[in-house]
Amino acid sequence: MFLTRFRVNTARPAARRLLSSPQTMHAAVMSSFPKLLPTDTPASGGPRVLWRLDHTTRAEIVLHIVSPDRPDLTHLVEQAGWPAAAAADPADPGWQSRPYAPLLDRLSTGAHWAFRLTANPVHHARRKDDEPTKRTAHITPGHQMGWLLKRQETCGFRVLEKPDTKRLLPDGTTHTKQPHHGDRYELTVHNPRPLAFNKHHTTPPQTGRRPPVTLLTVTFDGRLEVTDPQALRRAMTQGIGKAKAYGCGLLTLAPLRSTGAEK
Repeated sequence: MFLTRFRVNTARPAARRLLSSPQTMHAAVMSSFPKLLPTDTPASGGPRVLWRLDHTTRAEIVLHIVSPDRPDLTHLVEQAGWPAAAAADPADPGWQSRPYAPLLDRLSTGAHWAFRLTANPVHHARRKDDEPTKRTAHITPGHQMGWLLKRQETCGFRVLEKPDTKRLLPDGTTHTKQPHHGDRYELTVHNPRPLAFNKHHTTPPQTGRRPPVTLLTVTFDGRLEVTDPQALRRAMTQGIGKAKAYGCGLLTLAPLRSTGAEK
């Protein structure tokens, strides 16, 4: 496994096209692997290619990729990077890749880490009793947080709780009698992004116009404790939740710092 980091040059028109469509970015990411064909699908229960776009505090956009094979991002550097700078420095091709195994092997029960996850929190609901259930996005931060908390055990971690002295809001229920966690957990939910994009570049004449793909993504930042290292490794290499092809599901860890979590 490899972890790759690529800084996007947002001044370039091709970069803006990539950033405007998760489908286009997905195709660009998958083109980084010579051994993968467009028709290939991830093996069930095995590691897969995951990616995520991070908007950093310095107004940068960074593409992170976790993959079974080392990627070649030459085409991304040419389209959405700094190709002249990369050509001038053979030691820096314009992206950074490093083996992921050393970090995965360090995971141990009881260890604490900072984490980041961009995900597509959804549930199945029906508007009327006689209608089939439909996949629906969680809209509120409370429900989105609850979505992640329900998955933490099977993903091999526990989100850390704040000490009582640092809590500002108590547990309780919402006006619809749903549980609300207050600010019990070392967890924030931010950067909600409603996305709508075309999955296909062209529309076959015989089928008419295809409806766009719509989804809502949010980013979770927090602190966790490892409860099951093997399950956590599986979550980090196979992803969490839906829409993995569209930049969701990649969970990354960083060492904790006393002044806050570095993502």
